[in-house]
Amino acid sequence: MCLAIPGKVIEIQNDSEPVMGKVSFGGIVKQICLDWVPGIAVGEYVIVHVGFAISKVNEEEALETIKMIMEMEGGLEELNEGEQPHSDPKGAN
Repeated sequence: MCLAIPGKVIEIQNDSEPVMGKVSFGGIVKQICLDWVPGIAVGEYVIVHVGFAISKVNEEEALETIKMIMEMEGGLEELNEGEQPHSDPKGAN
């Protein structure tokens, strides 16, 4: 299973080979390879998979995807809050 998520380009380092840049994922900033998305500009959104920007995405679609990811995270937290610790069948916890 692959997971690619949108992020906002906040810096481009055109002097490196391959072209690298900083991309923000809801405040978490990562160094990402931008070489596969020629013509990308600061302020635009990209879809990132394992450290590589694989395509450009419009802002509306990116923000909608980010919103859905955050909603899923909230749902997972609710599930975890209701879980009871599992006991070891041998009696040791």
